[in-house]
Amino acid sequence: MSRFDGYFLRQLLVLFGFFTLVLVGVFWITRSVSLFEHVISGGQSAMVFLEFTALTLPTLVRTVMPMAVFAAAVYATNRLSRESELTVMLATGSSPWRLGRAVLLFGLVAGLMMAIVSVILRPASVEQLELRQAEVAGDITAQLLNEGEFMHPARGVTVYIGRIDLDGTLHEVFVSDRRDQENPATYSSTSAYLVNNGSGVHLVMVDGVALRLNKEGKTLSSTLFDDASYDISELSRNTDNGRRSLEAIPTIELLGDLDAVAAADGYPLGELVEELHQRFSWIAICITVALVGYSTLMLGSFSRFGLWPQIFAAFTILVLLEGVRGFVSPVVIKDAKLWPMLYGPAVVGFAISTVFLAFAGRPIIRRRVRAAAPAPSPV
Repeated sequence: MSRFDGYFLRQLLVLFGFFTLVLVGVFWITRSVSLFEHVISGGQSAMVFLEFTALTLPTLVRTVMPMAVFAAAVYATNRLSRESELTVMLATGSSPWRLGRAVLLFGLVAGLMMAIVSVILRPASVEQLELRQAEVAGDITAQLLNEGEFMHPARGVTVYIGRIDLDGTLHEVFVSDRRDQENPATYSSTSAYLVNNGSGVHLVMVDGVALRLNKEGKTLSSTLFDDASYDISELSRNTDNGRRSLEAIPTIELLGDLDAVAAADGYPLGELVEELHQRFSWIAICITVALVGYSTLMLGSFSRFGLWPQIFAAFTILVLLEGVRGFVSPVVIKDAKLWPMLYGPAVVGFAISTVFLAFAGRPIIRRRVRAAAPAPSPV
């Protein structure tokens, strides 16, 4: 590696780190607002919020990494061109192919990082996140211990607690159970206790009233009680069938017997194949976008004002490649044999980069193209 290659590569890596941090920060702030509200309103601590945030980071990194790679390649190439460094290197006989070695190496480094994130870290983090979400959803006690708030621990159930003493006594308790639409029930009591008797968690209400509406008979019955037990452990029972999400399935399992995974988790074969090759296609797209950003800017000539037309063209190509990626995924899900289509955007981007570099490396052709263009008519 020459000194210029090392210099160019350092520029790319520094900018890549900067853009990755900025984009991850923006996406993290956007997602953390709703996540914070959901976790804290569920009675969980700030540590649980931080844990959930950390587990979502691999997904965020995978999402923003191609954009950061592209931005770094475009910005670094534009800056070196604006400061005449690329012009000097081209004047000394170096071709765009030769100068692109650093960009290719940068793409390979980014692809290796993407492989670690997409193939290993993201599935593991999603699996752990789902386990922790199930645990938090089952912690019905934490969801109820909030003073002065109407809480909804389950669909059709509303709970309100006016005050909680240090010894755990609950005051001004209100429970509305509308899961049975034909016979909804409402309970209220001056005080209550949470009791775990081994068979489940019960809300023992003291000195209250129970109201039950019979819609069929259009009657409302009320019952005064000294103490009544309401089983809240049923609210924490997970109605999900325990199936993992596609993103949580380890890559090693997808590389093994897909039929066994499909039988165990109930996913169609097309979805499993699409998920497997999608993880590897992210690696290829990281390498491609770096080459696209560099090769497109190499089409422009030196300008103190930058290469804005070429930057716009490179961004347009990036958008088109992302559009193609979104188009081929449903096709592969329908027919698993068409999985090579998932690598089509990366192949197309690499072909475009090859054509652009070949064109940029032949200035005679470029001059002939400009000469063949019609001259503007005099005004």
